[in-house]
Amino acid sequence: MAVQKPTSPVKASTQHFLEIEAVKDDILLLKDHFAATIIEVGAVNFWLLSQEEQSAIIYAYGNLLNSLSFPVQILILSKRMDISSYLDYLTIKINNQHSETLRKRLVSYQEFIKNIVKKTSVLEKRFFFVIPFSPLELGVTAVSSKNISTEYIVSRAKTSLYPKRDHLLRLLGNIGLKATVLQQQALTELFYNLYNPSATGRQLAPIENYTEVVLTS
Repeated sequence: MAVQKPTSPVKASTQHFLEIEAVKDDILLLKDHFAATIIEVGAVNFWLLSQEEQSAIIYAYGNLLNSLSFPVQILILSKRMDISSYLDYLTIKINNQHSETLRKRLVSYQEFIKNIVKKTSVLEKRFFFVIPFSPLELGVTAVSSKNISTEYIVSRAKTSLYPKRDHLLRLLGNIGLKATVLQQQALTELFYNLYNPSATGRQLAPIENYTEVVLTS
C-alpha cells in the first residue's frame, strides 16, 4: 500500500514571477536590489493650444530630455475608460431633478454620452517618468552579498534617486506640466490594476491594513 506523503501549504506562487519585491514610501523595490521612483505627469490638450504654444512646449520638452544626466523611462498607459459611475451619477441627478426642463436636458445629455461610448472608444491615458536605481550603485561587495538588508537598499536608493527626482520635477514644472511623485498607496494601486485589468481602476484599502496572504490547499 502506497504511503501518501503529507502536503505542505501552497504559497502564492504568482509572486515568484513578479519583479516587484516591495514598496517602501515612494521607492519601488525590485528583485536583485534594483529600485525605482515613479513620477506621474498630467496631460495637456496639445491640439487646443496655439501654434506658438505648441512649438514652445515641443522645444522645452526637447531641452528637458537633452539636459538629463541620468537615464529615465517614459511609460504611457492607455486603457478604455469606465464611465459607468458617471452615468450612475447622472441617473441620480435626473431622478432628483424637480424641474422638468432640466430633467429632459440631463436625459438628453446622458444619452449623448452613451452614444459617444458606443461609437468610439473613450480612452484614459496616464503618463509616467520612471527613474531607475541600479544595484551597481551599491558597490561590488554589496551586489554580491545576499544578506544585504531592505532598509539599507531603500536608504541608498533614496540618496541616489531623490536629487534626480527633484531635478526632473523642476524641469517639468518649467514646462507647465503638473507632476506628482507616486507614494506607497498610489504605487500599489497602480501595479494592482496593471496585473488585474478587470479591476478597472479599483482603489485599495490603506496598505498598512494588509498582511501577507498564504494560500492553503
